[in-house]
Amino acid sequence: MAHYRTFEQHLDPTHGPKRILSLDGGGLRGMMTVQVLKKIEQLLRERFGDPTLVLADYFDLIAGTSTGAIIAAGLAKGMSAEEIDGHYRKLGDKVFKRSFWRQGLTMEKYKAEDVAAALSEVLGGQAMKDTAFRTGLLVVTKRLDSGSTWALTNNPAARFYGPQEDPRIIPNGEYPLWQVVRASTAAPTFFAGEEIVIQSQAGAERQATAGLFIDGGVSPHNNPSLLALMVATMDGYRFGWQAGADQMLLVSVGTGKADARVDLSGRATDLAAAQALLALKNLMEDCGDLVETMMQWLSVPTPTARAIDAEMDLAGPVLGGNALFTYHRYNALFTAGWFAQAGLDLGEAVDAAYLSSMQEMDRPQNLDRLARLGAALAAKQVDAAHFPPVFDVGVRAG
Repeated sequence: MAHYRTFEQHLDPTHGPKRILSLDGGGLRGMMTVQVLKKIEQLLRERFGDPTLVLADYFDLIAGTSTGAIIAAGLAKGMSAEEIDGHYRKLGDKVFKRSFWRQGLTMEKYKAEDVAAALSEVLGGQAMKDTAFRTGLLVVTKRLDSGSTWALTNNPAARFYGPQEDPRIIPNGEYPLWQVVRASTAAPTFFAGEEIVIQSQAGAERQATAGLFIDGGVSPHNNPSLLALMVATMDGYRFGWQAGADQMLLVSVGTGKADARVDLSGRATDLAAAQALLALKNLMEDCGDLVETMMQWLSVPTPTARAIDAEMDLAGPVLGGNALFTYHRYNALFTAGWFAQAGLDLGEAVDAAYLSSMQEMDRPQNLDRLARLGAALAAKQVDAAHFPPVFDVGVRAG
């Protein structure tokens, strides 16, 4: 039986090189992500001659935002990509049930308790510190009542993971894993926010303070790649990993880049509201573009890079001349031009109706089509050469 790095070795900065997997938010479009992960897992199983290898055996940190957090948590616990596929389909059918009475304007479209129940069923009821992880996990969420982005990890060395000097503060390690993931998926208008008790006080009148958390996609990190790089290398997060072109591999998987020009006015009651929705969507796309720009700018030039815009093209040359990591990004763009150039074998016409429908994040009826798109995308983009032999070092424990 093959032996891979232990959880402690995955996080240990002296055990290099390091490999990071980053998973975007995007609602049920995460089904595309799952298919890309199945292809990566297949390639790695062939590489190491082990049909039981899972992504947690290879990657030292798996980061996720929103739907990416659901997938990341399952992978970090040691699930295979195929297992995630099965859980994901069940979750989509259970959670995204449309109701005439829940329109998303006066109240959230879907019941938060449904997604909470589904997540606790799959991930268990243990706290972050009690859950049997196979590798590192980063979940991105947004604390709405303070306006801060929270990068929650399972790193025992993290500043707020364990007991604090102020005994009223509840350490991050005490938070239930399912609740952390639920917080990251609480997309405004889709689900109510998640309240996590972050402070308590013993006494005659026991009081508790809860933070209100919402989808991590409502931060600059719907694509958590840049935040994952920061967490891995900045002193404050206490991972202490070494950067370098042959010291760090970062693989980023998207859920499809929406067309910012798509009209959202049908969801609003007046022109001002429609413009506000379109502006918010464009802002989120701008954040995603900025993250991709930074990742390209700081890393080894990659064949998976895309042109950021007509003037910039690819973000290069490498800033300072020395790449901080090796990087690959797998994603689709929901425009007719991109699909025409990509030449994916989807078995159906890619017309305006297809592009509009596939951008929706809450339609379970699209799961099979999203799976086909993800599989076709993986076949075109994912290549064994994207995982250089230098990063095979230390995958198996010595």
